Amino acid sequence: MGSGTAGARGGWSRRRFVAVLGGAAVAPAVAGCGGDGDGSSGAAREAREPQEAATAPRSPQASPSAASASAEPAPSPSGPRPLYLGTYTSAEGGGRGIGVASYDPSSGRITARGTVTGVPDPSYLAIHPDGGTLYAVDERAKGTVTAVRPADRAVLGSRATGGAHPCHLSVHPSGRWLLSADYGSGSVTVHPIGSSGALGERTARVTHTRPAPGPGQRGPHAHQFLTAPDGGHVLAVDLGTDTVYSYRLDEREGTLTEVAQAHTRPGAGPRHLTFHPGGRYAYLADEGDDTVAVCAYDADGGRLTIGAPQSTGAKSGPNYPAQFAVTPDGAYAFLANRGDNTLARYAVEADGARLRLLGTVPVHGDFPRQIALSPDGGLLFAANQRSGTVSVFEVDAGSGRLRLTGEPFASPVAVCALPL
Repeated sequence: MGSGTAGARGGWSRRRFVAVLGGAAVAPAVAGCGGDGDGSSGAAREAREPQEAATAPRSPQASPSAASASAEPAPSPSGPRPLYLGTYTSAEGGGRGIGVASYDPSSGRITARGTVTGVPDPSYLAIHPDGGTLYAVDERAKGTVTAVRPADRAVLGSRATGGAHPCHLSVHPSGRWLLSADYGSGSVTVHPIGSSGALGERTARVTHTRPAPGPGQRGPHAHQFLTAPDGGHVLAVDLGTDTVYSYRLDEREGTLTEVAQAHTRPGAGPRHLTFHPGGRYAYLADEGDDTVAVCAYDADGGRLTIGAPQSTGAKSGPNYPAQFAVTPDGAYAFLANRGDNTLARYAVEADGARLRLLGTVPVHGDFPRQIALSPDGGLLFAANQRSGTVSVFEVDAGSGRLRLTGEPFASPVAVCALPL
């Protein structure tokens, strides 16, 4: 998940930005691992800068070296729950693949369970609705997406996105389509998911060519591709063009038809959109100008209307808001502030139409790249890229207060935490 606006703003090169940000060391460029046209890998880019076919595709033979530990135990309702961790394998000090762990849903304590190897630069993760297959982007110049079977940690194979540096992916609620966003090329892609969970060849790919890139940008930078609550529309958040694109997804063919565009202020740099459980509103994190916005959503036409910019609560700068998480009951929203190294707390009011900033709490880590709530909303996980840690907070259901549950868990170049 790149951070385009921050790095490109003011004409700065991505390579120059590393000296300012002081993040993880830049990995050397290798064949097939360039970045955004400047010869750098996806890991190096993020270190410098603050997404069923009619015939199911056959599952490739799993590599015997795909797993570095035993098969996954079946989780019990009250016992430890699975946790998967994304990283950059090409970054200095990075991981060796997808981190496998478990967490105690009562205490938040994380226990390491090994690594799924054979997946390069798995910087973002998503799970199939049936829980049987895990998907990862391979954030490299020649972007791919990979399917993994958690039960035995078998890598089911990878498919090319056709774009560069995929940074986000999600699974359509039907379980039949994988949606991914290519940051480097500003494109979004659809792949079919077969009955085994393996991926077929892509059925759609769209590159954002209009409007023109925003201030300081060299091109489009698709940062997220997700399904709207109505299920028939999919939305692509593009940081480079300051636009959220709405597409109609043909659920039989896997093709995309653009139906609407929503534009932020020039230079806002929209990064990540999260829907309220009610489905009528969503919350947008704008990393370019350090703001957030409440958005109204019209399910009939798939149209998003972006509201006025609001504060992230950050007090130190520069700050790059990364991602929202909304509690399952829709009462509170949390925002990851990279740079300020805080989590902003918001009360959600008027059935989702308003956000009221309650304050911020320290994340107890450096550069919280991504946050996620446990399925019951009782715990919040923050993946801190620069400190290589995952912080876990207990969420008070009545007040939205966050309490750190213990010492952050060490995880190399932690850029994604997916609790199940």
